[in-house]
Amino acid sequence: MDEDTFEQFAEQLDRYVKERLIPAENDLIEADAVPPEIVDEMRDMGLFGISVPEQYGGAGLNMTQYARVVNAMSYAAPAYRSIFSINVGMFASALKNGGTEAQREEWYPQLVEGKIACFGLTEPGSGSDSAAMQTTATPDPDGNGWILNGTKRYITNAPHADVALIMARTEKDALPKNAHVSAFLVPMNTPGISTGSPDKKMGQSGSHISDIMLDDVKIPGDALLGGETGKGFRFAMQSLDNGRISVGAAATGYARRALDSALRYANERKAFGEPIARFQLIQAMLADSETEIYAAESMMRDVTARADRGENIITKAAAFKVFASEMCGRVVDRVVQIYGGAGYLAEYDAERFFRDARIYRIYEGTTQILQLQIAKHMLREWEKEHG
Repeated sequence: MDEDTFEQFAEQLDRYVKERLIPAENDLIEADAVPPEIVDEMRDMGLFGISVPEQYGGAGLNMTQYARVVNAMSYAAPAYRSIFSINVGMFASALKNGGTEAQREEWYPQLVEGKIACFGLTEPGSGSDSAAMQTTATPDPDGNGWILNGTKRYITNAPHADVALIMARTEKDALPKNAHVSAFLVPMNTPGISTGSPDKKMGQSGSHISDIMLDDVKIPGDALLGGETGKGFRFAMQSLDNGRISVGAAATGYARRALDSALRYANERKAFGEPIARFQLIQAMLADSETEIYAAESMMRDVTARADRGENIITKAAAFKVFASEMCGRVVDRVVQIYGGAGYLAEYDAERFFRDARIYRIYEGTTQILQLQIAKHMLREWEKEHG
């Protein structure tokens, strides 16, 4: 999308978030679901296809524009982003990086229409450790297709998804590492697929996760992403770069929302005859939060610009996600402290911000796993330079 058109869209989106989405948050929390009429509005705005190339009907946003949309949406309750994030993040990215032209022609338009996607990598016994993956894809003896068996866990949008990108083992063991994992495009209404009840979570009301159970699920041969076995893990990791930028942008947007709330509260709440915003230790927490949010916003601009230039961003995306998610945790903790006793009460936003933010440090790679990944790439680059 050209910059002038995008800036107009971004301005419209900011108004929509503040005038429509935030006022509807109480209804979302009470129902534990994004109101259906708002989902329809988001579809009409094209949010479910913002990263889909224009030739397939999408908006064709570049990475910088994509992150700005996610950041803006994340100023409101996290469920609003969650409902379309897999579409425009990991699923669309996997199609771009590994899909055949026929697969793109089939699935991109459906994403644009608002079909909801989910991403099936994590299992009861494996997440970051793909070697422990137990879900299998075996050749169908009755044709050229595959039969899937296994269970996926903590899958965002699974209870209401229309399609899943499922990672499955196609070889017992394979070299190079992770070559036993392949990726499959699987409609969720395929016989043999079922989902568990939505898991009860600490926060993020309206965003649903559940297990996906695969019991002799027969899929055609053209469901294999890219038409090649052994490439699934690579496609997944490439897609996770996109997902990590999304989470980083979301954490940064939500931290900004929390800080704005604290700033308003500190100016309204009085103690000892004056607003607590005049107390220096309150000011210190506000200033530290503003500093860290600014740093995360700067990282977001840098990593997305690098992505748009075609650079390898695996390390930078991981670093951004780690910093932004940890930063958001520190900011919402300070916000609770600024609210004081009121910050511990469910009737105030601060308590919800604190619970909602905790997951950012876990999904799309925990902080600890990403620290290992960042260090691994640092050491690899050092060895290249110093032999």
